[in-house]
Amino acid sequence: MRTDPRGTDPRTLGTATGGETVPTVPPAATAVRRTTVDVTALLERGRTLATPVLRAAIDRLAPPMDTVAAYHFGWIDAQGNPADGDGGKAVRPALAVLSAEVTGAAPETGIPGAVAVELVHNFSLLHDDLMDGDEQRRHRDTVWKVHGPAQAILVGDALFALANEVLLELGTVEAGRATRRLTRASRALIDGQAQDISYEHRDRVSVEECLEMEGNKTGALLASASSIGAVLGGADERTADMLEKYGYHLGLAFQAVDDLLGIWGDPEATGKQTWSDLRQRKKSLPVVAALAAGGPASERLGEMLAADAKSSDFENFSEAEFAARAALIEEAGGREWTAEEARRQHTIAIEALDAVDMPDQVRDRFAALADFVVVRKR
Repeated sequence: MRTDPRGTDPRTLGTATGGETVPTVPPAATAVRRTTVDVTALLERGRTLATPVLRAAIDRLAPPMDTVAAYHFGWIDAQGNPADGDGGKAVRPALAVLSAEVTGAAPETGIPGAVAVELVHNFSLLHDDLMDGDEQRRHRDTVWKVHGPAQAILVGDALFALANEVLLELGTVEAGRATRRLTRASRALIDGQAQDISYEHRDRVSVEECLEMEGNKTGALLASASSIGAVLGGADERTADMLEKYGYHLGLAFQAVDDLLGIWGDPEATGKQTWSDLRQRKKSLPVVAALAAGGPASERLGEMLAADAKSSDFENFSEAEFAARAALIEEAGGREWTAEEARRQHTIAIEALDAVDMPDQVRDRFAALADFVVVRKR
């Protein structure tokens, strides 16, 4: 059995090798009671409640930023015609609306929080796509590719400002508390993106560094989404903190699955290129874990990636060359370890719910959303 990069042996997994299967959630005593939760309906509720307010916020932007933002959200096509594009999974709005119900408030209480979190999330996507050079998102050309880098930067900045405006115009003490938490999460998100970029230029990154980066880049905002509705509903600080803990570890599970999909995901499902993270030289969890594992495959992978960093022909690599790197990552144990890490973080997230007093139905919905995050293909 391979050595876990954190120093312990991973548990045996039944991870498939064909690229289409992502980690399944660990067996849990609560799994039976969760089977009645309709996750699709839960996601759609968050989307339905948040979208009108989100559209109204975007309408405040000056032209052409309002049009560019509408294109990014999938509401119009590149020619400005109405469209029904893929607006993403809507996990964050669903969590924000659900968290309001922890306090006994109506789900509508969480709508400003859902919109604010969604605006910050999309601010980060606009900037990330430009920085990473991604030309496709949700099966469409990215904003910078269609409207240019300047618009991608400006619209991203505008969304970030709108997020704070949507919360602060509520004028309540709870809105101030929610804004402080969202601002803190936003700063962590930016820290994570800076770490991600810097790691691309390093030969080696530790597993601990990678987890810290992913906690900042993904965990912090999901933590905010998981608590912001409760804060707007008047939750005390301890309750908000524990909901943030749930969301933070859910974010780490979410990112671990994203890292698997970034190498082995089906482009038809993900909307990205094959081997997308390898093309960008990302130091994602499977890569970092494989390099830390030791053994012949790990050593060959390290030599290959070091040579890639110096190659002037990297942009012209064939599918077979990226497939060879993915095979070495899997042989060294990086894929298996990352799948197990997704399951471990999922377990921690579920355990955090036990420290929060909430209706059983709300708890079950939080748990079902966590299950959804680690069993998906996009």
